[in-house]
Amino acid sequence: MTRLRSLLFVPGNKAGMLAKAEHVNADVVLPDMEDSVPDAEKANARATVAASLPRLAAGHALVVPRVNSLATGWIEQDLEAVVGPHIFGISVGKIDDAGDLSAISNLMTKLERRAGLAAGSLKLIPWIETARAIVHCYEICTASARVVGAAFGAEDYTHDLSVERRDDESQLGFARATLCTAARAARVAALDTPYFKFRDLDGLRSTSLAAKHLGFKGRFAIHPDQIATINECFSPSAAEIEHARRVVAAFEEAERQGRGSTSLDGRVIDVPVVKRARALLASLDPSAS
Repeated sequence: MTRLRSLLFVPGNKAGMLAKAEHVNADVVLPDMEDSVPDAEKANARATVAASLPRLAAGHALVVPRVNSLATGWIEQDLEAVVGPHIFGISVGKIDDAGDLSAISNLMTKLERRAGLAAGSLKLIPWIETARAIVHCYEICTASARVVGAAFGAEDYTHDLSVERRDDESQLGFARATLCTAARAARVAALDTPYFKFRDLDGLRSTSLAAKHLGFKGRFAIHPDQIATINECFSPSAAEIEHARRVVAAFEEAERQGRGSTSLDGRVIDVPVVKRARALLASLDPSAS
């Protein structure tokens, strides 16, 4: 599965910032033509992002431009500017239902053929950021084989609900849990909303770990300084790896003795527990195992 731990936003109308993004340690770079770009700068952002793609693609991160939503009327121009061999996929905001995603996928297919790419080769990361999208989350995640992740947008979600975005994030619990469950059922990655207090790395760490325990597999960054913390939080820790190895070893010893369960550190180890441990170990890079 493609690794999507850290995904860095870069404003599409800032050529200097896009150039620096070639060297970041994020898994994904998202040249943004949507919310970080004012309306008057959309055409400039489109041209700037298109010019930056060959250099961004030469870095180690996957390149996934974020285009404007269907409702804006800009998406076709955005897609025409970026669809080609230098990108891994497209991120699209304000997806409300499966029909939106199908329409975007059809636009991409036409442009893939024009660019000499196999139809369906580029991936999609839709943004789930309205009440309607939460209700239709599973259908969105399964609307196209292109979908590899579902992104939660808390700012637009709270705006849609007409509620204040609070520091304790209590108003986000249902949406986050729904998205994680739907994404897992669809076998795509749940990706958490950006943390806007970009200088507060402790807050980023604590909320990212909470998101990880809920089922999120990665998170968006709005500043390069956030990437290391996000990568750390959404990777197995040394303690988690060691515990998983001990779980597998204890269970295999129990199996040799004809038992289907055992205990470790005062906790029962049975089939679901060992499956989780084996899945964690299987997710490691060969160099980390």
